[in-house]
Amino acid sequence: MPYLRTAIISALNGLVPDRARHLLGRLRSRPGRPVVVVGVALRDGAGRVLAARRHGAGWELPGGKVEVGESERTAGVRECAEELGVQVELLTRLPGREPCGEWHVLRVWTGRIVAGTPVPLVHAELRWVGPDELAGLDWLPADQPFVRRLADGL
Repeated sequence: MPYLRTAIISALNGLVPDRARHLLGRLRSRPGRPVVVVGVALRDGAGRVLAARRHGAGWELPGGKVEVGESERTAGVRECAEELGVQVELLTRLPGREPCGEWHVLRVWTGRIVAGTPVPLVHAELRWVGPDELAGLDWLPADQPFVRRLADGL
């Protein structure tokens, strides 16, 4: 088995770096150890939160998986650039973590946009929502407890 693992890792060296990093992360993950997904609750100056609707699914906070060797903070910044085309600053992590899927857990950070205007590069729709509108959206199950915390704190 170690030979096969070495052969696979060697073969991945010729791939595009981002794709190789993603595949290496899958090889290195151990059963029973969840993959962390970072959600980013971006707030604007008017107290609203940016919601992103997936194609064919519900609403979520933008974000994605933490890659191998990456911190949650770095992953959140990278994911916002990839998904929204903006530069962000992450501020604080909300307490708790929620299961999302069989091998993933969601952790949420608050943040603010420091450069750019969000565009839906991978989502069907983006919407700035105020505290009174948060509960009215069909949030994905893992996001719901965090959205309630955000609504309580706005």
